[in-house]
Formats: sequence, structure tokens, C-alpha cells
Amino acid sequence: MTVIRAAITQAEWTGDEESMVVKHEGLAREAAAQGANIVCFQELFHGPYFGIVEDAKYYEYAQSVPGPLTERFAAIAKELGIVIVLPVYEEQMAGLYYNTAAVIDADGSYLGKYRKNHIPDVDRFWEKFYFRPGNLGYPVFDTAVGKVGVYICYDRHFPEGWRELGLNGAEIVFNPSATKPGLSNRLWELEQPAAAAANQYFVAANNRIGTESGEFGDKAVTFYGSSYFADPRGNYVGEVASTDTEEIVVRDLDLDLVRTVRNDWQFYRDRRPDSYDAIPAR
Repeated sequence: MTVIRAAITQAEWTGDEESMVVKHEGLAREAAAQGANIVCFQELFHGPYFGIVEDAKYYEYAQSVPGPLTERFAAIAKELGIVIVLPVYEEQMAGLYYNTAAVIDADGSYLGKYRKNHIPDVDRFWEKFYFRPGNLGYPVFDTAVGKVGVYICYDRHFPEGWRELGLNGAEIVFNPSATKPGLSNRLWELEQPAAAAANQYFVAANNRIGTESGEFGDKAVTFYGSSYFADPRGNYVGEVASTDTEEIVVRDLDLDLVRTVRNDWQFYRDRRPDSYDAIPAR
């Protein structure tokens, strides 16, 4: 039996970047103190969710990956012996930005990054103003705790990427998000467990909490937390987190269940890419 202890966080915006980073340093330490081997923070963890508006001042949050922020958390990962999935605003060069997650191994080494592939452009999710669509595919990282993939927020509405991560060998996929009430509520309950079952791996879904009215006034939305883990059968692992309280959700995941479920249901054997005419075959 290969059991790992995984953690996801849901946190409220503090009002400035440095205190937000310090808060998450503390969350990493608390996760490690609870025995976690891996922790993932929420989408764009070091700032507000600025997709609420279109304002070039928020480009100032973007930074190189790897760079100072990833190095700061690499030191913590090494100290604590914990894998960290770090969702950040990435600057490749001036004027070229991505919604990114860096993956840092338990020895502090930088393993690589995922860039969000699907970029929304709807009311108070004006992300095309800030991000270019990802161009690194769907990498899976061979970490100290297993094979880890990342799929960020709006990505979750697209089943093709979930399947790519499965084909690339993922055992657990983290889906850090910034999700508000409305059309998304029912999808939040459905999509990640369905993806976990269809692709036969664990999914960890975490969301922000709070209303960032100090930043965006009456345009602010209220993020509803409700972070959770789903297993390869599509079941919740433990309880779903609260809608309005900062939490570290820590769960034990038996990665052997991935092999068991894939042997029970031979979805990868029985899929027919040659018959999916509207989808490029793989």
C-alpha cells in the first residue's frame, strides 16, 4: 500500500502580496506539521484574483518562474521535506504573461511548471486581458510522492486535458481555483469527481474564500471555498471544506487505488481514439 498525505489550502486575500506570501509560508509549515507530504495552494495564491477587472496595474504581480518566489518556497520545501505546488502569475517577458503552477520537489528542486491552457473571458473573469493560453501541454511531474499533474480552474470544464494528464501517467491532479457563486456551483460538485472517475486518478480541488471588496469594491465576488479531494472512483475523500473559513484540507490517499480501479475498469484499454473523428487522435 502506497499512502501519501496530501494537503490543499483555501485562504482569504490579506490586502498585500508580502503578507499573503507569509501566510502561505505558514500554511505550508502547518500542513507539514500535520504530516502532509505534498501541499497545493489556491490559484494565483500571492495576489488578489484580479480577473474581476481589466487593469494593467496587476501586471506588476507577474514574475519569472523559476524566480525569487519559487526559490523562496523551494527553501521551505527542502526544509520541511514536502512537495509544493505553487500557482503563480508568470512573466516570460514584458507583455507576455501566463497563469502558471510551479512544482517543487521535497528536496527543494524545481521540477517544472504547468501553464493554464483554457483562458476565460466572461463577466468578472477577464483573464484574456492578463494571460496568454498555455503552451507547455499537460506535463506530469515525477515527485517524491508520486506522479503529479496540475489543471487550473477554468481548465476543469474541458475533459480533453484531464484525459491528457491520465495518458501522461498522473496519479493525482491538483485543480487550484478562484471560483464564485453562480453557474459554477453545480459544476464544482460534479466536474472534478467525474474527471477523477473517468480518468482513474485522485483529484484535489481547492478554491479561494472571502470577498475582495477592499480591492475591487462593488465589483468584488465572494469565493465559496468548498475544497475537496476525490478518489479514482469519483468519491469524496473525507468531508468537503467550509464555504467561508480558511482551512488546510489534509487527506490520506492510497495511490494503489489508481492501479486497482484501472484494472477493474479498463477505460484506457477500451478507449477508441481512432473513432473520435472530431478530436485529434492520440
